[in-house]
Amino acid sequence: MRDDLTAITTPERGPDGRFLLDVPDGWQQGRGAFGGLVVASLIRAAEAAVAASDRPLRSLTVAICGPVLVGRAEISVEILRAGSGATTCAARLVQEGAVQAHGVAILGRSRAPDLAWSPPKVAITPWQDVPVLPVSPPVAPTFTQHFEFRSTGPLPFSGTRAARASGWIRPRHPGSARDAGYLAACIDAWWPCIVSRFPEPRPAATVAYTLQIVGGLDGLDPDAPFYYEAESPAFHEGYAVELRTLRGTDGRLVAMNQQTFTVIK
Repeated sequence: MRDDLTAITTPERGPDGRFLLDVPDGWQQGRGAFGGLVVASLIRAAEAAVAASDRPLRSLTVAICGPVLVGRAEISVEILRAGSGATTCAARLVQEGAVQAHGVAILGRSRAPDLAWSPPKVAITPWQDVPVLPVSPPVAPTFTQHFEFRSTGPLPFSGTRAARASGWIRPRHPGSARDAGYLAACIDAWWPCIVSRFPEPRPAATVAYTLQIVGGLDGLDPDAPFYYEAESPAFHEGYAVELRTLRGTDGRLVAMNQQTFTVIK
């Protein structure tokens, strides 16, 4: 299915070990594909190459080098080091001979079970009490038709003083997987919070993306959305740093994301 998030972000492994990805139409964010689709595909390729169920993704850093266009793409994965506790690998997405995305992933087994802490759970307005935002193309990027947004924070282009955003997010057709790739797509689906300060639309693009998986999904309703929050503490010479978090319905922190956006004149 062309709207099934799991299916479209799961590349097929070819006989030479490289992965083939069919980038579908209808998932664009401007010229190129939605960044969450690209990142989730790199994650799934890395996980398949490492093939170790006891080593889930812990951290991922991605450079978005150029727009990933509709059509065939290749992903190659290189194991940089496989240690006793963690595997580090590089994944590279190529279209027509050009590198369009490059990521370094760390997949590691569980360690030091006697040591654990995380921010306290927070009280959140139940998602059922927040109306669905009518977000869809052509007003919003094409890919937004595949997600459900329930905003509790400033809206885009509202000219507020605070560069922040918050609300509930989930895919309309997630498919079967609830994993790192799923979290990567959900945390990237929201608009950049910097646009809440803009009085009118201005194009912006992600150039760097870092993901940290910091909590498990055990006990969460797989069909429920995640609570999303973002803020941008700095903007300089057309580049903005944005800090994002994703929480479960019980308030637990499950993922953290830092992105660098560039505003295009």
